[in-house]
This record gives sequence, C-alpha cells and structure tokens, in this order.
Amino acid sequence: MKKSLIAMAVLGAMSSAAFAQSNVTIYGIVDAGIVSERGGVANTTKVTSGVGSASRLGFKGTEDLGGGLSAIFVLESGVKVDTGASDVAGSIANRQSYVGLKSTTAGQLTLGRQYTPYYETLRDVADPFALGYAGTAKNLFGVAGIPNNNDHSNTRNSNAIVYLSPVVEGFQGEVSYSVGEQAGDASAQRQLGTWIGYSNGPLNVRVAYNATNNDVAGPTKLSTDIGRNTMIAGNYDFGVVKAFAAYSKDKGTNSSPLANNSNPFGYAIAPTATRDSNVALIGATAPIGPNGTLMASYTRKNDKEVANHDADQWAVGYSYALSKRTSTYVAFAKIKNKNGASYTVGNNTEAGSGDKAFNLGMRHSF
Repeated sequence: MKKSLIAMAVLGAMSSAAFAQSNVTIYGIVDAGIVSERGGVANTTKVTSGVGSASRLGFKGTEDLGGGLSAIFVLESGVKVDTGASDVAGSIANRQSYVGLKSTTAGQLTLGRQYTPYYETLRDVADPFALGYAGTAKNLFGVAGIPNNNDHSNTRNSNAIVYLSPVVEGFQGEVSYSVGEQAGDASAQRQLGTWIGYSNGPLNVRVAYNATNNDVAGPTKLSTDIGRNTMIAGNYDFGVVKAFAAYSKDKGTNSSPLANNSNPFGYAIAPTATRDSNVALIGATAPIGPNGTLMASYTRKNDKEVANHDADQWAVGYSYALSKRTSTYVAFAKIKNKNGASYTVGNNTEAGSGDKAFNLGMRHSF
C-alpha cells in the first residue's frame, strides 16, 4: 500500500513538472440547450448538445525551444452533453489534432487535422452568430460535411499542412494543403485553401478560397470536377453596433453540399446539392447593457442552376453573460425555401430537420 502511494506521488510530481515545463492546458466547452424544430416531415423538440458552440474537451500546449521558437500541439474531441457520448463514434480527437512549430517572426506551421481557411473566415469574420445557434450561417453557406467523406470537407481537413503568417502592418494570411492520400493518384481528394486579411482597429476584412479535388482513385478511377469556394467577408465595429457582411461564390461538385441530405421535407423527388450558387449575408451584433449581446442576420442563397433552389434566412438571437465563462442564450431562425429547395435550420453541431427552429440554452467554458 505504501509503495503504491509513493509511486502515485512520484508520478503525480513528474506529471506536474512535465505540464509546467510544456505549459499544457486542459480546456473545453459544455453547451446544452432545448431545441424546437418545425416545418419538416416531423416536428421535433429535444434537449441537445452544442447548440451555440460545439461541446468539447481539449488539450493544448506549448514548449519554448528558444530563439522565439516554440513547439505547439492541440488534441480536441467533441462530446455530446445530452448523452455523454463522443460526437463521432470511435474517434478520440475528431475536432482538431495537430502538432507544429510557432515562431515570433516567421509564423506558424502545423500538421494534422485542422479547420479550413474558408471555414475560419466564415466563423471569425463573416457571421454575427459565429456559426452557432439557429442563426448559423452554416445553414446556407457551403461548409456542410461532404457526404461519406469524414477526412475532407469545407469545415475540416485531415492530413493538412497549414502555414499561418505573422501579422505585418495589419495584414496576415494562411495557406492550407490537405494531402488526398489516394494510392497511385497524388491529386485525388487533395484540398487547397487560403485566406488573406487585414485587421486594424474596428475594421476586419478577409478574402478566402477553397478548392476540393473530388476524384477517387481505384481500379476504376472516378473523375469529376473541382469544387471551388471564393468568399469576401468583413465586419466593422461602430461601438453601438458591429456590422457584418459576406459574399461567397461556390461552383463545382461539393462546393455547397446539403447539410441535411435526407429529403427533410418529404418531396416526391429528393433535391440534390447545387453546383453553382452565390450566397450573401448581412448582419449585426449590438451590446445590450453590460452583459447582453443581440445578434441578427439575413442570408440569401441564389442557386444559378436550372432547378433554381433559392432560399432566404432571417435570424435573431440574444446571449447573456452570467460570468466570464458562463452564458445563457435564446435564438430563432426561419428559412424560406423556393422552387423545391430543402435547406434546414440547424445549429452549431446539427443540420436541423425543418425550415424554422427555436433555441434556449446555456454554455460554460473552462
């Protein structure tokens, strides 16, 4: 018994020393809410996880290597708060998992599973809802996961090499190259993304680009076109209100996959994803008192193909900070589908099942 206690004490001391030397941080978000979805084949009311922000548990760390150079890593797993299960069965760090080097003068280079520059631009610059709640821009912008492809999508890439430049006079950029890893075909399934931006005081502007090679290698190669997304986004903080705007041109296979591709409105002919569309967004956030934030946006999807599956979304939300780490929220969004379109109102982690949704929830970060 004494030997076991001594061994545990030694391991604990070694672990603490290692954490201190490497500056390892355990972090996470616990987000759960009541969601009511209406307008689809079946109305749904449920308690669910990750409405405003995806619930997660992560480890990140840095080690000072000297000369302004540091080693960095992130391992981040998604969690379903409503059930306690992993959000992707059989995965340990499905959200992010990368390692790399960071220089105070040369920028940052990382390898592993990471967000695409296009997704980061939509989340950090374009959307007043920051891709959360019922009003998320993900409902109409082309960042849904590509069906049957967990490694490459417009949200995250596995096998990615990402370089983030230092900030120079307000300018910064990022380049991401995701290796397709298809045997015998170096181009199949590879993905390239980039953004360049300028941030100075109240102004924040970015241009982002994403290109996905949809070919599949094999005995009989499946060849198709390249999906391309180009977006310009910006926001400006006037103090009493922060204004947002974005415009994206999406062309090619998987440039704008449907978030819910299960024919949620029960049409006789199930809609398919458009391969030629534009999306425009205008929105705003405004402080309400010392702890409240009002969010609103209007988004329009313009399908340029023959089917003309257009859609409009109106969204409004409110978040109230109970402390620096804990907040409550309420949100509502409505999509008007046109000409047999099948876009649904989801949230940060779910695609949704109808053309309108109401959220009421709570989020805690640590």
